[in-house]
Amino acid sequence: MTVRSDSAGRQPRAPQDLWYTRSPDEVAAAFDVDPSVGLSGARAADLLAAHGPNALPEEKRTPAWLRFLRQYRSYMQIVLVAAAVVSLLIQEWTTAVLLLVLTLLNAVIGLRQEGKAESAMNALQSMMKATARVRRDGTEAEIPAEELVVGDVVLIAAGDQVAADGRIIRASALQIDESALTGESVPAAKDAGTLAGPLPAPGDQTNMAFMNTPVTHGSGVVVVTATGAGTELGKISGMLSATEKEVPPLTRELDTLTLWITAAAGLTMIVMFALGRQRDQAWDALFVSAVSLAIAAIPEALPTVTQAILSVGSLNLAERNAIVKELPSVETLAFTSAINSDKTGTLTMNQMTAVEVVTPTDRYTVSGTGYELAGKIHHSAGSATDIEDAILPYLVASDAKLVDGRVVGDPTEGALLVLAHKAGLDIEGTREGLPRLATLPFDPGYKLMATFNAAVDDSGREVVRCFVKGAVPAMVERAATALAADGTRPWDAELAARAEAQTERMGAEGYRVMAGATRDLDPAAFDPEGDLLAYVTGLRMTSLVAMVDPPREEAKAAVAGAQAGHIRVRMVTGDDVTTGAAIARQLGIPGEAILGADFAAMSEEEQLARIDGIGVVGRVAPEHKVLLADTLKKKGEVVAMTGDGVNDAPAIKAADIGIAMGSGTDVAKNAGRMVLSDDNFATIVYAVEQGRRIYDNLTKYIRFVLLLLVTFVLTFLGATVFNIAAGEPFTPPQVLWIHFVVNASFGFALGFDRESPGLMLRRPRPRGESVLTRPVLVTVGLAGLAITIVLLGLIRLGGSSAEGAGTGQSVAFTAFALCLIVAAFECRSETESVLTPSTFDSRQMNWVALAQFVLAVLVTQMDGFRRLLGTTEIDARQFGAALLAALALLLLWELGKLLARRAPRGT
Repeated sequence: MTVRSDSAGRQPRAPQDLWYTRSPDEVAAAFDVDPSVGLSGARAADLLAAHGPNALPEEKRTPAWLRFLRQYRSYMQIVLVAAAVVSLLIQEWTTAVLLLVLTLLNAVIGLRQEGKAESAMNALQSMMKATARVRRDGTEAEIPAEELVVGDVVLIAAGDQVAADGRIIRASALQIDESALTGESVPAAKDAGTLAGPLPAPGDQTNMAFMNTPVTHGSGVVVVTATGAGTELGKISGMLSATEKEVPPLTRELDTLTLWITAAAGLTMIVMFALGRQRDQAWDALFVSAVSLAIAAIPEALPTVTQAILSVGSLNLAERNAIVKELPSVETLAFTSAINSDKTGTLTMNQMTAVEVVTPTDRYTVSGTGYELAGKIHHSAGSATDIEDAILPYLVASDAKLVDGRVVGDPTEGALLVLAHKAGLDIEGTREGLPRLATLPFDPGYKLMATFNAAVDDSGREVVRCFVKGAVPAMVERAATALAADGTRPWDAELAARAEAQTERMGAEGYRVMAGATRDLDPAAFDPEGDLLAYVTGLRMTSLVAMVDPPREEAKAAVAGAQAGHIRVRMVTGDDVTTGAAIARQLGIPGEAILGADFAAMSEEEQLARIDGIGVVGRVAPEHKVLLADTLKKKGEVVAMTGDGVNDAPAIKAADIGIAMGSGTDVAKNAGRMVLSDDNFATIVYAVEQGRRIYDNLTKYIRFVLLLLVTFVLTFLGATVFNIAAGEPFTPPQVLWIHFVVNASFGFALGFDRESPGLMLRRPRPRGESVLTRPVLVTVGLAGLAITIVLLGLIRLGGSSAEGAGTGQSVAFTAFALCLIVAAFECRSETESVLTPSTFDSRQMNWVALAQFVLAVLVTQMDGFRRLLGTTEIDARQFGAALLAALALLLLWELGKLLARRAPRGT
């Protein structure tokens, strides 16, 4: 068969090329290669030239200058630049420079965040800098992995990294850790057998090896079937590049707010110019008024204050092990309504733990979790005097070690060593007392491991004792007797049925079940170089042991906290459905358990109809995780997706808030918006809680800003229509003072405000719901109108007095500052009264309010301020008028809140 390259420089994978369904001989024939010889150097060079290197396509980096210019695509930046240009044209130099500096600050902040995000593809590329041992021209050679081609014969052994996808044609006790690709929590046993049936997920292809997965045990020979972008890793690479990240909700809100305010300001400018020319006002005077309006209508401080609030929020999250890479993701957390969480290491400890031991006559339960040595064995049933003989095979037939309380080696064997420690066994002493003579390594064909050790039987005779541990069915087939209180008893149908029943019971609880056994051999008849598997017959069964990767202690409370906050938690795992469902029950995750392939096989209508009832999805492939996230988003959910492997990266990127594990791959961490340094689900729930607090505080500030902008626009519009202060109620310096001194100060105070009571008991905001709700718009509109009427009235009254228009503007300017103090406190809640002691529970708000009150006095009393802002001195009576305006606003606002609290819900 001829293997051709497509336009992307990769080998196409036609549907008929189901390599796992072909025998080793058929695979070798398909690539016209003799596995004992390998490809010739010349043919390998031709294939490399035709198909390209065994490498993933690198992400094309956007030039820095272009990335900088892209920061000016936001509506806010465009309006700021336009206002700066107009200011330059009319020679308002200070205003123009200030506006340009603001745009530069916003651009630099945005550029810094963008630089952290798009590197997942390059992380994939960096994972491939490896070598491979191949057979070419009949000899073994080590070559760069990127020079591999289809048909190459690759030799792999423990410690190697698989350099390309391939069909395993020979295997010896081969195990490969595919967790980063499939999500499986234990290494996958591999063999050279041929599979049949429909296309299974990569995790079920036991005769295939996949790029970038480490070999943990044994050795094998592989014929390369796909390289570069044609591999399973390449598929994920393509999914990553094709997946677009979501625009954060707050970004959309700010864009909408900017458009509305810009439109209102634009309409006001049209009215201003039309009426001004009708009144024969000079063009330069009109442009000055227009610039003042533009500056007033643009929330110049909003981007900076928002970035600062999000930055401090991200630092607080980092202190609790949640590292946010992109600032808008902090507020995206507030919208989260669904969490698709990986099981292993996130909801569970990622530490296998023996929890139960069952012998033919006794039953024991084991306390303690993970690899912690603390814990005890409790004798629940039976009359045996000790457990030592029952668990000895797990201790001896093992290559793992306990070093300073840490497990070195296979995690399952490590869990069994911890069991032996809890039983009081001297691990090293026991092993030294039973010198190993030979080892039969685990193999997926016979599904057991055995060691042959020098020992002495009960009569004092020297024997070769075979210690065996393995899968229960494989062990039962080889059983002849069983451990009993008086020594041994025959292995009969009754014991076989009991073993089967116990295995099914423990399996249904999500436990991994293993059996142990022994057999004594005559040293004279034992050949350590012979067929060791032939000795593993006539076994004496000693026990069954149940193991599980236990849930984290804090995960159950975290799941309950998430559900109390109306956030639906789902377990999405590469492990089997039974194990996932059992862990889900312990954690309190409701819903049915389903295979990822079964969910993918449903129609879109059925997926949308059933997704709410699903709590666990097992055996998921990368495309299944993306499908789950997309289905939930179609339902209007805001989805958080956790993961640690390469296979998780596309879904992490596709989710609204992708969360990578700190212990995971760089690919997953680069694709995510947030990284958990402690891999803990409870940290996710804490991050959501903090996200809600930050976003809730930001909405307080947005309400405040919106009131400010509405008041400015209405005041300038009213001044134009009624010809008050020549259409310019406030000068540019006064407008900038309000924006940067008053507005920004209260912005920080509101942004760092205390958490609103009962915040985590509220439902998350629906996807697409605007901050600019009807109640907010009504409140802001009425309050803004009330302030506008007062300000214009004060300017008009001042203009008709002996002091002149300047005094009226100064009184109005003071009144505006005092009204904004009232507004800041009122904006903390849409309905709750400020006439309570809790109003002053925020130290930041209290200090800012006091400072603003003092400044409201000083802006008209100190000569320096008067020169800076163009104000005039006012007396106590005039200041009292300004203060009366603020008190009137307080009473009107409280009356509105009272009516809102008494109004029926939903009206």
